Amino acid sequence: MRHMKSELKSKPLSKTDISAIMRGVRSSNTGPEVKFRRALWAEGLRYRTCSKKLPGKPDVVLSLHRLAIFIDGDFWHGGQWQQRSCSALEEQFKKTRSRQYWLEKIRRNMDRDCAATNALLSDGWTVLRFWERDVKNNLSKCIEKTLHVVGSGAKRAPFSVIASKTVAEFFAGIGLMRVGLEKQGWAVSFANDIDDKKHEMYKHHFMDESDHFLIGDIHKIPVERIPTVTLATASFPCNDLSLAGARAGLQGKQSSAFWGFIRILKELGKRRPPLVLLENVTGFLSSHEGRDFADALKALNRLDYLVDAFILDAARFVPQSRQRLFIVGHLKDCVDISEIHEPLSFYESDVRPRALADFIFTHPDIGWMIRNLPPQPSTNSQLQDLLEDIPDSSLQWWSEDRARYLFSQMSPRHQEIARRMINGGQWSYGAIFRRVRKGKSMAELRTDGLAGCLRTPRGGSGRQILFRAGRGKYSVRLITSRECARLMGVGEYAISAPLNQALFGFGDAVCVPVVEWIAKYYLNPVVSELIRGRALTGAWEHA
Repeated sequence: MRHMKSELKSKPLSKTDISAIMRGVRSSNTGPEVKFRRALWAEGLRYRTCSKKLPGKPDVVLSLHRLAIFIDGDFWHGGQWQQRSCSALEEQFKKTRSRQYWLEKIRRNMDRDCAATNALLSDGWTVLRFWERDVKNNLSKCIEKTLHVVGSGAKRAPFSVIASKTVAEFFAGIGLMRVGLEKQGWAVSFANDIDDKKHEMYKHHFMDESDHFLIGDIHKIPVERIPTVTLATASFPCNDLSLAGARAGLQGKQSSAFWGFIRILKELGKRRPPLVLLENVTGFLSSHEGRDFADALKALNRLDYLVDAFILDAARFVPQSRQRLFIVGHLKDCVDISEIHEPLSFYESDVRPRALADFIFTHPDIGWMIRNLPPQPSTNSQLQDLLEDIPDSSLQWWSEDRARYLFSQMSPRHQEIARRMINGGQWSYGAIFRRVRKGKSMAELRTDGLAGCLRTPRGGSGRQILFRAGRGKYSVRLITSRECARLMGVGEYAISAPLNQALFGFGDAVCVPVVEWIAKYYLNPVVSELIRGRALTGAWEHA
């Protein structure tokens, strides 16, 4: 029997598996729901079933106690893939022909579960959601939890806000973290940044900014202004952590803003969000030989967050080379410590390269909660696919003299690559950054179909240059604001700012498809888990 169980966990669902599940659902007359109801009846509790008047049609309703109970099928509500030791829902269906149908259906169910739970909580109900497997395997424990709520009531706790999927976005910039999260069902309740120019761009794109955007120094934000939310995000300044910067670390003038974020989390107290998401450059990992990274994680630990870390590259989503380090914090009160198990293998994976895996392995003093994640996707998109159609007569194209001077700034090796492009029968494209090498300004040409990492144009150095060559000639221009938006995965962004201002905004932002991936494969599954197995009651007050 044990052998059969472990074999089931290791295999993705086949078409035969799904058919069997469907037959079982249709033929079961004494399933977990019926057993659960009979056990409640035996305890003297009377209830209604599947009330259509309530959001989500709870399986059991105890009206006298304002308690709505759901028993969610593991297959239908996205709880089975982890039981099968899969890294994502997609892996469960990789051998299924109707794969896309099931992925969409199950994720819709997961979204509805959160929406129904949040609606019930907002209306003053207490909600208990059990996985079907938990009722099957430990009916008495599920009944015990229910009786405890009936007898003692459910206390408000940080995880009660989890189903709302609300966000406080710190260091919001032009709002690209928001865009990525919204694509996966999250809603921003609060945003903050100190930069007026970025706020102008945010305001032009988002029509609701006056409802929630607060301009000002994070060190001075009154905690009373911050609503109770599910998630707090912080893309704090990278200037002092970047390999290109002075490496002052978390005590530097810019990157020390991290401590302003920590101050806010501390002062929120019992209203601390169940989840936090931090983003920064990969140089954060090595800053001061890893001490800055360790200090940041331990600061989160002291606020009762268990931490996870991973690295994603925008080049796996869009044609821009942009590696970023992400940290997720899980509030301990929202975690069942008994379910945290030490991995049986090393931490190295597609999203945790060796340097990060070694850091995790060599820092057992940090409170970790490492989550299994799928590999990053791959994209066939090329830089040339995202370019605007700029007429040759446009003044955006540089003069011959200016283009020739840029060519002269290339190293002999890069000039040879450029000549091969020029001699080609078709147009080909490359991206150029100017960099100072040994005190001399050099033009470095990239021709692998990717743009370099978008940066803020301080002193002109962050302006990425497009090099187009073929048919015996070449031409040069700056990459446009719209092309920057496309390289960040948000081609529809409303842009009214001048080029330099737009480059600052996009250069300091997060790549939208990367954030969407994190929401889809990390945050949403965590929320789906946290709304089950515990009593959720009315949301916390604002303060």
